[in-house]
Amino acid sequence: MTTPATGPALLGVRHHGPGSARAVRSALDTVEPRIVLIEGPPEADGLVPLAAEAGMRPPVALLAHVVDEPGRSAFWPFAEFSPEWVAIRWALGRDVPVRFIDLPAAHSLAMRVEDADGGDREEGTGEEEGGDSVRVDPLRVLAETAGYDDAERWWEDVVEHRDGDAFAALGEAMGALRETCGDGGHERDPLREAYMRLQVRAAQREFADDVAVVCGAWHVPALRQKTTVAADRALLKGLPKAKVDMTWVPWTHRRLARVSGYGAGIDSPGWYGHLFSAPDRPVERWLTKVAGLLRAEDRIVSSAHVIEAVRLAETLAVMRGRPLAGLTETTDAVRAVLCEGSDVPLALIHDKLVVGDVLGEVPEAAPAVPLQRDLTRQQRSLRLKPAASEKELDLDLRGDTDAARSRLLHRLRLLGVAWGDPARSARGSTGTFRESWRLRWEPELSVRVAEAGVWGTTVLSAATVKAETDAVAARALADVTALAEVCLLAGLAEALPTVMRILADRAALDADVGHLAGALPALVRALRYGDVRGTDTGALADVAAGLAERVFVGLPPACAGLDAEAAEEMRGHVDAVHSAVALLEDAGVRGRWRAVLRVLAERDGVAGVIRGRCARVLLDEGVLDEDDAARLMSLALSPGTAPAEAAAWIEGFVGGGSGGGLLLVHDERLLGLVDAWLTRVSGDAFTDVLPLLRRTFSAYEPGVRRTLGELLRRGPSGSGRAPVAGGPRGFAEELDAERADAVLPVLRLLLGDAVGVGG
Repeated sequence: MTTPATGPALLGVRHHGPGSARAVRSALDTVEPRIVLIEGPPEADGLVPLAAEAGMRPPVALLAHVVDEPGRSAFWPFAEFSPEWVAIRWALGRDVPVRFIDLPAAHSLAMRVEDADGGDREEGTGEEEGGDSVRVDPLRVLAETAGYDDAERWWEDVVEHRDGDAFAALGEAMGALRETCGDGGHERDPLREAYMRLQVRAAQREFADDVAVVCGAWHVPALRQKTTVAADRALLKGLPKAKVDMTWVPWTHRRLARVSGYGAGIDSPGWYGHLFSAPDRPVERWLTKVAGLLRAEDRIVSSAHVIEAVRLAETLAVMRGRPLAGLTETTDAVRAVLCEGSDVPLALIHDKLVVGDVLGEVPEAAPAVPLQRDLTRQQRSLRLKPAASEKELDLDLRGDTDAARSRLLHRLRLLGVAWGDPARSARGSTGTFRESWRLRWEPELSVRVAEAGVWGTTVLSAATVKAETDAVAARALADVTALAEVCLLAGLAEALPTVMRILADRAALDADVGHLAGALPALVRALRYGDVRGTDTGALADVAAGLAERVFVGLPPACAGLDAEAAEEMRGHVDAVHSAVALLEDAGVRGRWRAVLRVLAERDGVAGVIRGRCARVLLDEGVLDEDDAARLMSLALSPGTAPAEAAAWIEGFVGGGSGGGLLLVHDERLLGLVDAWLTRVSGDAFTDVLPLLRRTFSAYEPGVRRTLGELLRRGPSGSGRAPVAGGPRGFAEELDAERADAVLPVLRLLLGDAVGVGG
């Protein structure tokens, strides 16, 4: 411990280090200071007492954000094993005052050019800074100096696996490092450390030397530095300032991990939490946890496996010269013994245990914007508890509770709070009365809720105002129709009239058929969803009918004279409109649409890919029979048609995922037409159309492509060509009696002895 004969006790720590946390607790018990100073934003001093509330469960974080710009924010996370959290709890348990002494968030957020994820929770790392300077990672430098290639292993060996504190050694090491590296590329550290020194002096004036300072070990040399008050104040003079609010928010182990992008995180928060909380025998207890997880996944793991894994981990630690088995040794032992050499289960262990899905909780007394309080109330009433782990939620919209859950999730998505993402139903249901969601609560969503607070004080009022504002600002007609759909999904009855008025105005003024066609599907979906939710969609139905009629009238001329790229885009619009019309129950609209498709399929000036697609849709709908389809294909593939245009027609008729391959398999007449056309194409033209043909046929399933190849090799039946001698079995003109007889034994087993030789 850095405790000079006179002066405060400087406890230099590693943020989120369980070894540092234990050492801080022991040092505070020894020193018994009358005040504890902690690296962190001073605006949080009034929030410290909440850490003693029963509803406060780490990991949690202090969240600071600019009042007028909530997106400009910073977090200061605390885990159960964070030294700062241990110091706070120690002080609250003994009625010792706690003060935060880092540079105020009012200054740091005002200086931040753009929002960055996280405040200062890593040694030597302050707020996000610009510039190209190279930052020093103190632990990595010390580890490399000691001959380690892994900073985490070095930290475990010198701190986590040894008794006693390392404050003096760490302070001395950081002093030597800073003599060489200065501020280590952390350009704001001089400002922060000047403020810290001023706060330490103020505490000494009040409590003499009965002061304990808990801060990153990187800052200890700067706090020892002899400077004048005037010099420190001069550094801080003229700093920009912003009005900020601060509160406690839940945090997660996953966000503590470096893999999630938080710069001051640790690789293994779950492992560190285990080291801190395990009363004894941490390796044995850890491997028991691993065994329990694997058993829950139906893997066979016995007590003997666990015993052998413990032995192997301890042996590896001895062989590697480590004081105790660490995460590396336990992982190697788990791989060899519990996972039988496979790395696949290790990914699960890393995700569930090494990192973990722990989500903290904060008490209701914590400050919050009104919108957050309303959201919390609805989460409680609807039994939708936020969780750090991903959760699948299937909703039956015929039930009041599930319908209310759906409305809440859609309203939050409209407000930019992406707690849930729509997902494909695990039950495979496509009905409109079911919805599936994938839920995961991330700490950043607290910032999104604060940002959305500008729209209203409740989720409903905020979503209503946001929808109306977005409708007015929307530039594209499709954006307004999508917003109308969202209003119905979210149950925003008060916003819908405004959105519908703007939608009707935009639709009346927009003459672009592509825009109209792109807007129709969302309107039709909204009609269906509205029916399920019992919403009055009369006005929406009128707009949809008018929009559909304008699409039907304008589509044929809009499909003429298009280049390849524009034709492909228009084909997408045709498919979208067809899907939308299929959802309507109006037989008149469907008949009108089929007439439009027939016009497009038979009009010469329409691009080939569109004509082919319309012909295929009409065939699938039963409007065209096979003779009509063959006639249209013959015309499209006639010698007078340019090869590129004919290839585009084939792409529209049998391309993509439309089942065209199976159509050719079962209708050899159509396959023969394609084959005959392809054999007539000249060498130069074939080179030009080959990419399009390859794209068309490569989308087929391998079995479909193989069957088509065999059929072409044999030659379509009725073509006048004899089967290829020695061709594949099963593709001959006559019945293959030998292959047919081969199934008789299986049929007898299934149907009994009544199956005779002749079937």
